[in-house]
Amino acid sequence: MTINPKTTAAIGDHPLHPMLIPFPVACLVGAPIADLAFIGTGDNFWARAAMWLIGAGIVMALVAAVAGFTDFFSEPRIRRLNDAWYHMVGNLAAVVLALINFYLRYAQGAEAAIKPGGVVLSLIVVGILLFTGWKGWEMVYRHHVAVLDAPGQTSSEPVTPQHGGESHRRAA
Repeated sequence: MTINPKTTAAIGDHPLHPMLIPFPVACLVGAPIADLAFIGTGDNFWARAAMWLIGAGIVMALVAAVAGFTDFFSEPRIRRLNDAWYHMVGNLAAVVLALINFYLRYAQGAEAAIKPGGVVLSLIVVGILLFTGWKGWEMVYRHHVAVLDAPGQTSSEPVTPQHGGESHRRAA
């Protein structure tokens, strides 16, 4: 067994989940920016852009969730971390709110759904993502999930101190 909780959704030693999360985060953070641009300019382009950013964010969040669920359910040490539970449940809540937001925009029209409910939902999602991103950071930097402890270490090797007991850390 490795010293740190291991990721199973990986290419080589590189975990997939951290590679995928920038896409939904960028889309879901871009949506309230587009909402505010619509409110400021009245240009319908921004309302449609926000709706499709939310849609793309949902799709990419589901792709990232597959890798996250794979890691969560295949490694008992990850499931024992409170931060992992907060991260997962918070991200699920963010996706559900984004789904509601997308549905309202699609059903009512992108422009009609923005004021005030759509922009409020978008901002709440961003707030949740800030919290879950912090919890994801805690899993890597505090609990060392998927962290290799020494240069050249593979995920199955034990850690051996180098240079008089110093160990080097790097993210997988």
